[in-house]
Amino acid sequence: MRYFNTFVMLTGLLAALLPRSAPALDNSDCFTCHEDKKLTKKSADGKVIALFVDVKKYGTSVHATNTCTTCHSDITEVPHPDKFAAKPVNCASCHEKAVSSYTASIHGRSRHAGNMSAATCADCHSTHDIQSPRTAASPLHRENQGAVCGKCHQEIMVEVRNSIHGKAMAHGAPDAPTCTDCHADHQISGLKAVSPLEAAKEVCSQCHASERFNARYNLPRDRVTTFLSSYHGMASKFGSSRSANCASCHGFHNVLPSSDPRSSVNKANMVKTCQKCHPAANENFSFGKIHLDETIKTTSAADIGSQISWWIRQVYLLLIWGVICGMVFHNVLVLRRKLIANWRKKDRTVMRMTRSQRIQHVLLVSSFIALAVTGFALKYPESWVRFLVGSSEDVRRFGHRAAAVVMLALAIYHTFYIIRTKEGRTLVKDFCPRWKDVLDVIGNLRYLLFPRAPKPAFAKFGYAEKAEYWAVVWGTGIMGLTGLVIWFKMYITEWVPRWVIDVAITIHYYEAILAVLAIIVWHFYHVMFDPDVYPMNMAWWDGRVSEHLYREEHELDTESLAESGAHASHEPATEGKSPSGKRGA
Repeated sequence: MRYFNTFVMLTGLLAALLPRSAPALDNSDCFTCHEDKKLTKKSADGKVIALFVDVKKYGTSVHATNTCTTCHSDITEVPHPDKFAAKPVNCASCHEKAVSSYTASIHGRSRHAGNMSAATCADCHSTHDIQSPRTAASPLHRENQGAVCGKCHQEIMVEVRNSIHGKAMAHGAPDAPTCTDCHADHQISGLKAVSPLEAAKEVCSQCHASERFNARYNLPRDRVTTFLSSYHGMASKFGSSRSANCASCHGFHNVLPSSDPRSSVNKANMVKTCQKCHPAANENFSFGKIHLDETIKTTSAADIGSQISWWIRQVYLLLIWGVICGMVFHNVLVLRRKLIANWRKKDRTVMRMTRSQRIQHVLLVSSFIALAVTGFALKYPESWVRFLVGSSEDVRRFGHRAAAVVMLALAIYHTFYIIRTKEGRTLVKDFCPRWKDVLDVIGNLRYLLFPRAPKPAFAKFGYAEKAEYWAVVWGTGIMGLTGLVIWFKMYITEWVPRWVIDVAITIHYYEAILAVLAIIVWHFYHVMFDPDVYPMNMAWWDGRVSEHLYREEHELDTESLAESGAHASHEPATEGKSPSGKRGA
């Protein structure tokens, strides 16, 4: 018992000596002092600061469920120690994204630069009676924003109240723009330095490109599109920072209708407005239409320029279509004649592609083109590619998948072809890379760069053909695998996460770009634009090329050249016939 009493005494003594954690503060502890309307303190510069908190307003604020110490976390005891100064509230502890945006705003940057008079969160949102901006009591409600911003920007707010936007707000128009509609919410930006394109597309277009908005307020529907198609708009899209934007003519905050004598676009002021950028501007120059839409025929007798432009446009469209289509038709006839003449040349005796290979090639070309067109039509729905497949997504999707089935079926057939047939096995053997191909690359680069360097001799397939063949094998495998993953994504995601589909889409897209560009830049040159074969290498049609060209490009393929000589010795010398004895198409 004696030991037990000693233990209890020591435990009590130890508990008395250990520091005790202060009890958590309750709001009532704070309101005991801060509900006094006369409670104030002086700042370091001698300014009197009110410390009164209206309990009723705090109880209706968005922070009513928070405690005082949620925001004032540095306050741990009441009453406060002598000369205690509470730290500024860190709103980022709960509103990190909003504060991050504010930091990048013109207010945040100004404050960071040392301007302590720049607006803070409390200047706009208030302090202890913060309300949701959707409530009428909030200082940031659309009808109250002018008064809040006007505390610092008094002259600007006078201009806004007198503008067409301000008057619309005063009349209760629900769509009238507020300060944050143009300048954003937390990341407040000054718009004087923005590019003309940004001003038109990201600021003014929010309202003036809206069909609903323009119909409701009987405004012209084409103000943004016609600006972007004007010289000013085209120059801004080209990257000019000096071309006029919407505010250059209509003003920033003092936007007024053209009928108002004070408006910068009123007839009485147009010359002066244009002279800001064009010092020599006169009335004839200034009264021209900036928002000119020549696609619409204007019936107004006063707008004779629009009527003349409309008719000129019709004549030129007819002329352009007629002349260009006529040129295309003429050139197609010329090309057809040249192809026939090229096909009928008697020296095309070397068999380059067998019938089976030509059929496979045609199927590959057809499915590849169909896949490229239908695929890029989805990726770029506003481009000219979309019009090649019409406006139906069902048709485009079916066409893409049908072409994919053809290409995959061809890939399977080609695999069996190179395994099961002698012709196929020989083809793969000829396409196998060898050390000579590396030397040929080096030798051919020397030949192309240095006039006296000798030209390397190639066998049946040089490094160019081999690289192209194996690129097709690689591309077909990559596109086929990723395409199937995308096509059957519902089944695939039963086994793998959704991001696998996203990765497959990325690979599919960029592999498609690589393949299309490679075909256009590499394959088209060698089979069409190379002067030795222009206008086209006809081997894809009948499998044959000229002996002269083949000897020039593949002189080591003595077997094919020997067969060519045997074939030529039996070739009928009938003028104007193809090597097969049949007259060209």
